[in-house]
Amino acid sequence: MALITTQALNVDSRIKDLSFDINQGELIGLIGPNGAGKSTLLNTLAGLEDFSGSIVINDNNFQSYSSNQRARMVGLQPQFATSAWSISVSDVVALGRIPWGDNDEDAIKQAMLNADVNNFADRTIDHLSGGERARVWMARVLAGQPDVLLSDEPVANLDIHYQLSVMDVLKSYAQEGHGVVVALHDLSLAARYCDRLCLMNKGGLVACGTADEVLKESVLSEVYGVEVEVDLHRKPPVVLPK
Repeated sequence: MALITTQALNVDSRIKDLSFDINQGELIGLIGPNGAGKSTLLNTLAGLEDFSGSIVINDNNFQSYSSNQRARMVGLQPQFATSAWSISVSDVVALGRIPWGDNDEDAIKQAMLNADVNNFADRTIDHLSGGERARVWMARVLAGQPDVLLSDEPVANLDIHYQLSVMDVLKSYAQEGHGVVVALHDLSLAARYCDRLCLMNKGGLVACGTADEVLKESVLSEVYGVEVEVDLHRKPPVVLPK
């Protein structure tokens, strides 16, 4: 079941005639070089960018929903997030319930547990490391229990242990019947975890499909401008520059 479908989506000159869908139970890896349009696409799906073309959410046009209704259905973990106030981790996570107008303690506690931030719930956000903050912002999105979770480079500031932990959380969230789209630069992680990969370049989709279909050495080398070695038969798969 498609949770979100786009047709001929355009955002200024940054996204060009892009059509794809996000299905229930699916973890999609959004890959591509810097400037490919990954963050712009995620921001657009979250309602933060003006666009032309069509976005359909749960069989209804994007514009038919209020911003509050969209926030309940689509949650965004941005690439860069900051807090203007020195507030506790638990209070940051509770912000994820704003679209619902409640303070569902069970949802908040479960989100903190899933993101592995419950051990420092009482610390303030400005006294955390970059990696800890990234996990807190993920917990905030999880607390909102959106149908579709959009995550922009959530493992960028994490060590290898927490990279795997975060990807496990996103995979589990998708398997619970949600749709998840994660922007990644680590192609090995993308091949390891994602059900489908969408390779972007210069605002468009180059390829979309399984890892076998998308992670072709010749295609990646052309898009990234360097020679790439791909071994998807290894456990876990490996994609590295030569």
